[in-house]
Amino acid sequence: MFCCTYSPQISEALGETGLDFLLFDNEHTPNNSVNLHAQLCSLKGTGTEAVLRLPMIDEFTIKLALDLGVRSLMLPNVKTPEEVQRMVRYAYYPPLGQRGIAGSVRAARYGRNQQYLQEANQQTSLIIQIESLQGVKNLEAILQSTSHVDAVFLGPHDLAADIGLMGQPRHERVAALCVQAIQTATRLGKASGILCTPQDMPVFQEAGVRMFVLGSDMGVLLNSTAQLLQRFEELANTRR
Repeated sequence: MFCCTYSPQISEALGETGLDFLLFDNEHTPNNSVNLHAQLCSLKGTGTEAVLRLPMIDEFTIKLALDLGVRSLMLPNVKTPEEVQRMVRYAYYPPLGQRGIAGSVRAARYGRNQQYLQEANQQTSLIIQIESLQGVKNLEAILQSTSHVDAVFLGPHDLAADIGLMGQPRHERVAALCVQAIQTATRLGKASGILCTPQDMPVFQEAGVRMFVLGSDMGVLLNSTAQLLQRFEELANTRR
C-alpha cells in the first residue's frame, strides 16, 4: 500500500514494516531494470509483495520485468479492450500469450526452479489502471474482453484532469466516476484499488475497494522534513 521510487534500502526498510505490497513506479520515476533488480532483492523474505507500474505496453519491458521476478504488473491509463489483450499476449507464456522463454532468469531462480514455466502463468497478476473518462465508460467491455485482469486500479489525479478538473482529485464528480468504476469491477468479480488520502478511505472502502495506496516514500520524506523544520523553527523562536 505504498508507492516507492528507486532506493532498495528504502524498499527493504518499508518491507520490514509489514506492508502488503510496494508499488514500484516505472512510469513517473527514473527507475530502471538495475534498480528494479535491487528493489526486488531487498524485499526477499519480508512478506511484502512487489507491484510494478509499467511505463507503457511494451513487449521488451514486460518480459524483462517478469524475468526479474515481478509477479504483479500494473498498466497505466487503460482505455480499450485491445490494450489489455496486447498486455495479456506479452505477459503470459503460450498457450495464453506469446511471452518469450529464457531459462536462467531470476524469476526461475536462475534455472534451479524446473517448474517455473509450468507455474508462471498462474503466478502472474495483471492490474489495469483506469485514469480517463473513456476508460471508465469502457471498463465493462475491457473486463469482458479477457479473464486475465485481476484488479482495477483508479487514478483520481489523471481522471480529474481528463474531465477538466486539473488538480482536483477529490472533486465529487471524480469520486462519483471512481465509485462507478469500482462498482463495475465488483459486479464483474474483479478486485479494485485506488490512490487516495486516509480521509477518503471510508468512502471507497464502502464502494468495494480493498487495495489502497496511501502515500509514497518521497511524500513521507518531504512531509516529515517539513514538520521537522517547522518544529525546529518553533523551538528556536521560543528561545529568542
